[in-house]
Amino acid sequence: MRIMCCFTGKVEEVKNTRIFARLGEHGNQVLIYQMSMNAPQELAMVLPIPVKAGAGEDAVKFFDFSKYEQVFEDLWELFPEPTSKGAGPFGAVRNAAAPVYSLKVISVGAYDASFVPTIADFSRLDARFRLPESVWAKLPGYADFGFAVFKLKAGNAQVHPMAFSFPTALSGTVFFPTLHIHDGEVHEKERFDHTLYLQGGSMDSARSGWQESPMLPVTKVKCGNTHGMIRPDQHVFRSVMRGNFENGDVVVKPGKV
Repeated sequence: MRIMCCFTGKVEEVKNTRIFARLGEHGNQVLIYQMSMNAPQELAMVLPIPVKAGAGEDAVKFFDFSKYEQVFEDLWELFPEPTSKGAGPFGAVRNAAAPVYSLKVISVGAYDASFVPTIADFSRLDARFRLPESVWAKLPGYADFGFAVFKLKAGNAQVHPMAFSFPTALSGTVFFPTLHIHDGEVHEKERFDHTLYLQGGSMDSARSGWQESPMLPVTKVKCGNTHGMIRPDQHVFRSVMRGNFENGDVVVKPGKV
């Protein structure tokens, strides 16, 4: 069994992970995340995020994408020409079910979501929706991270997009949570099936491995249904990661427009 990303229980398969990220206003980053998965029981997905130091429990804002499940299909349509299977720049940084003990739970479409400010705060979640403490001991680079936690239902399906914004500790840098953990273990390399979308700034496509969309999102994407997360007037960059890569998160520093 191989588990992509960070799950708190048994997952038979995860595939077709797609992530959109953009630096927002006032030091925030927005992130939209979707994948297909097969899980025999309910569990939680944990996304480590570099939250600005001192951020409170209300620092992360969750958004409901249950009425726009095809957002990534529409983003893909911005790129009419096929891309290679090479990767973009890659650098390792390193839903909560009731009862949730004193951490706020927010309903966003089919999910219950919580923001866990620190590793220590996982003790305030139901034990079924925590990762083993031994995992974090193997990942010292995440000591200062916060965590977005989504309760997921059992079954074999594509889940609707999970979306949120957070005050980022990585100024001028876009963060994609792509760390893999399976069977409570962290391996140096993992198999990826990811498509990453980046908006804002500029990239040298020939050198970076990111492809720029020839069309603006307004031509294909229902930007009005994205809670302002996808800008209609900015080109989108895409990187397809399929194959074996260093296990960690993707961190990108886009240039100025």
